[in-house]
Amino acid sequence: MTGAVETPTPSPVAPAPVTPLPVKANPDPVAVALPGEERVLRAAEKALNGQTRGLRALLPFLGPAFVAAVAYVDPGNFATNVAGGAKYGYMLLWVVLAANLMAMLVQSMSAKLGIATGLNLAEVCRLKFPFPAVVGLWIQAEVIAMATDLAEFIGAAIGIHLLFPGVPLFAAGIITAFAAFGILVIQSRGFRGFEAVITGLVGVIVVAFAFEVILARPSVSGVVTGLITPRFDGTESVLLGAGILGATVMPHVIYLHSALTQRRVVGATDAEQRKIFSFEKWDVIIAMGLAGLINIAMLTIAAAVFHGPGIGPIDTLDQAFRGLGVQLGNGADIFFGLGLLASGLSSSSVGTLAGQVVMQGFIHRQIPLFLRRAITMAPALIVIGVGFDPTRALVLSQVVLSFGIPFALIPLVIFCRDRGLMGSLVNHLPTTLVSTGVVAVIVSLNVFLITLLVSGR
Repeated sequence: MTGAVETPTPSPVAPAPVTPLPVKANPDPVAVALPGEERVLRAAEKALNGQTRGLRALLPFLGPAFVAAVAYVDPGNFATNVAGGAKYGYMLLWVVLAANLMAMLVQSMSAKLGIATGLNLAEVCRLKFPFPAVVGLWIQAEVIAMATDLAEFIGAAIGIHLLFPGVPLFAAGIITAFAAFGILVIQSRGFRGFEAVITGLVGVIVVAFAFEVILARPSVSGVVTGLITPRFDGTESVLLGAGILGATVMPHVIYLHSALTQRRVVGATDAEQRKIFSFEKWDVIIAMGLAGLINIAMLTIAAAVFHGPGIGPIDTLDQAFRGLGVQLGNGADIFFGLGLLASGLSSSSVGTLAGQVVMQGFIHRQIPLFLRRAITMAPALIVIGVGFDPTRALVLSQVVLSFGIPFALIPLVIFCRDRGLMGSLVNHLPTTLVSTGVVAVIVSLNVFLITLLVSGR
């Protein structure tokens, strides 16, 4: 039966090489859960016991990947996808597709780690790596979290400013802060309500871009060619490709996803853990597939509407907003602004939660979520206040994010191939080879980017 592990708690995690990391014993989660969570856990028990099947069995396991997927459609994606589509047409669609397939693999591994060990990625790093390495990983993870939060907070503020032009950008930033605090209040009352709010905001993004794709009428042959033909056109296209990759494979939710699954539904046996993971794989496929379609739609719309002679350069989200209104009409600009606002609000709250997971996992310290939210929003308000181009800040933040990906991915690959940690959920050799290849591609791209930046090209 699912629930807390009912056997006595083993001794603290030790170097014992053949047994999984011990899971701290918890009281029966159904007994201590909030009302909404209690229903979910009881439904999960029925699914694991075979009392429910099909969609009814899957429903209680949906949610963690949708929270993680928010990071894959954050305002940084708006900036990089619009820039890529406007300048290069459909050419970089293959980068979006490849990045999304990488994201599915990465997030499924992160979910698997939480299910198998009862610990999140940052906690396993703390237990397995020497202290100096742990501190270094924590510092870089905090920097990445700040870059993430900068993009998300600025994106929401831009969304408010575009929808309500009379509201100055700085005032929009203050409104964003209050909205983010409101979402955190919901999170403090239980994971299911938080997941529902986040999923609803993702739904707003889906509706907005589905409507715009219909209006834009993109070239089907152009889309297909862009998806299946890998190519670049000069160093700037490589830089944009790296930004798209950084905006799509998000290091902070690699940590977060393992935290979302580590205690949500706990399997008492290897068989239950395998069954939980089989449900979570569908959660990942559905949520990340949806995020991928949104990203493809973003770049496709920009390519169809803004790429070509006679159309001025689209360098900012403000220009994209106004251009959609002029070129497509029918409220396309309003839908773009609503999608951007929903993206910023949801991803900002998820980013704050991820930052808390990182701090607690690496150094076993916590600060109140509201204090963390107040601290991390400060740089964004400063950027807005001093008048720095917010769209440029978004694109640069995505490049910074791409540098943080290996520091989350490499430990994840190492741990998921370790049978002593993962037990029956250990990665098979093909999965390890593919994930190692993904890391190699990303690290190589980052080295190339650093070379470009240092040489000033």
